[in-house]
Amino acid sequence: MVKHQPLQVYEKQVFVSFVTGIYGCRWKRYQRSQDDSSRWECTWFVILCSSFLLLLFWAYFWLVAQNDFNEFNWAVYNRSGEWKDETIPILASTTVGFSYITFLLILALFHISLGQQLNLYWVHKIGVLALLLTTISGVISVDDIWGDEWDIILVSLQSTAPFLHIGALVTVTAISWLVAGYVVRRERSNFQVMMLLIYMVVLLTVYLAPLTFTCPCIMDRHSLRLRPDVIGRRGAPMVAPENTMVSFNRALQYGASSLEADVTISVDGVPFLMRDRTLKRTTDVSKVFPARQYDDASFFNWTEIRALNAGQWFLESDPYWTVETLTARDRGRMGNQTVCSLVELLRLAAKANSSALLKVRRPPPEHPRYRTWFMDALWAVQKAGITQKRVRTVTWTPDTDRGRVRGLQQTANEKLSVEEMRQRGLTSLTLHYSKASTKDIQEYLANNVSVTVYPVNEPWLYSILWCSGVPSVSSDAPQVLRKVPYPIWLMSRNAYRFIWITSDLVSIAVVIGIFGFQKWRMRGMQNYNPEQIMLSAVTRRSSRDVNIMKEKLIISELHNGLSSTEELCLYPENGYATYSHGELSH
Repeated sequence: MVKHQPLQVYEKQVFVSFVTGIYGCRWKRYQRSQDDSSRWECTWFVILCSSFLLLLFWAYFWLVAQNDFNEFNWAVYNRSGEWKDETIPILASTTVGFSYITFLLILALFHISLGQQLNLYWVHKIGVLALLLTTISGVISVDDIWGDEWDIILVSLQSTAPFLHIGALVTVTAISWLVAGYVVRRERSNFQVMMLLIYMVVLLTVYLAPLTFTCPCIMDRHSLRLRPDVIGRRGAPMVAPENTMVSFNRALQYGASSLEADVTISVDGVPFLMRDRTLKRTTDVSKVFPARQYDDASFFNWTEIRALNAGQWFLESDPYWTVETLTARDRGRMGNQTVCSLVELLRLAAKANSSALLKVRRPPPEHPRYRTWFMDALWAVQKAGITQKRVRTVTWTPDTDRGRVRGLQQTANEKLSVEEMRQRGLTSLTLHYSKASTKDIQEYLANNVSVTVYPVNEPWLYSILWCSGVPSVSSDAPQVLRKVPYPIWLMSRNAYRFIWITSDLVSIAVVIGIFGFQKWRMRGMQNYNPEQIMLSAVTRRSSRDVNIMKEKLIISELHNGLSSTEELCLYPENGYATYSHGELSH
């Protein structure tokens, strides 16, 4: 007698439904497939991975470029004429886009791990393509406006490379599960071999990557030099209006050992502090002299300049999002600031037993002080009563006039060889951090050349320059660097070699174990005989692999053209079980 048994009811696969539903809008079981993904969907997977890598690079760039956000806004201001914090929308859109692409990539990897067919929903395809094109246009725009900033990526790797290596090692080790599951299949193809070779090359590259690292902070802690002096670049411009007395006082309060300022010569020969070519951004010249707001600052006389307010703009625009941290008394002081003269700055430095680094801008040729501008600055130094040895000037005097300003320490603001510096009679150098390699710094110091690196606003950059032996740095954020009493990380070479080799060995062991397990797992699945699978309702919970075999068996038989009256007979170990199409559809 033939006994009819009900078809086994499969439990709901909530997680699979979530993954396939979000990724491809396939919420129902019948919408999903475990067949190989089409070439079109594989192409979209490659596009998704490419978008992720590009956005990862883009996000990392903006993460380390925080050191120079002020320089970026300055570059945009010089083009547009309007000062705005352009980094906020960029950071917000990058965070949202990177999170979205990462989420989709994780879902795609879950598809591969669960054996589900890739089928990216069309809405996601539009989103991925839009993000890819937007990021590419952003890269092109940054390269046009701020092309020199790409160097910060290589500089930052001196600090982040050991940690990025560990992250890359964990990632490629985890990916071995997917690679192993694909290459150990029964069916062999050239693509599988190519996939395995690519993976092995990437794995070997990650294992050996530390051989290329140049990290100054991998050193013996006993070789660490003294903490670099911090120079207040335009004072403390993140917490007070730049180039004002309150800003320089704040810098001294935050431990700055020296003060740096940009100097312009007025039409009547008075040196005053101004970074911009015009007075528009940092004063109220548009209200006091609206017709002259775009004129060169050097064509104003000192009386006119002194009548301008140089602090209210800071409170109104809040360029560094710090105004809310100020007290009412501080806001009152800052709102009443005037343009600072060079004499006032030097007197403050002398009173605080500090020094000054001056960058004097030469007036235009039609300026009445065009030929005597450097003598005007020297007059201000003498009038302030500060010792000339405590005043450094970026090489602003012509070679023929250097003898007239002897006593002032002059510093080069370009990278010169030691021999060139000796010929010019220079003993100090001011370099952008992207031009100051550890090797160059050590060579300069060995030849008694003092090096100042600028701009240094982030602890990680300050730390690697400290480990490199830099004696002083110029910073817009002395309030940040005062909180760095020691390099953020320091490790001996032997300790790093141990971590590197140990992590590589652990990764190798895990990868071998994963490949072995996947091969054993696939061999066990290949030993299943569909004719011996019992589709009766049993109390034992079936494994996922057995359920997959059952579903495939039923679907294949249905596709073979069973009529509505035919019955599917399967052979369990004891007896027969027959099922009609009605029961199967049920």
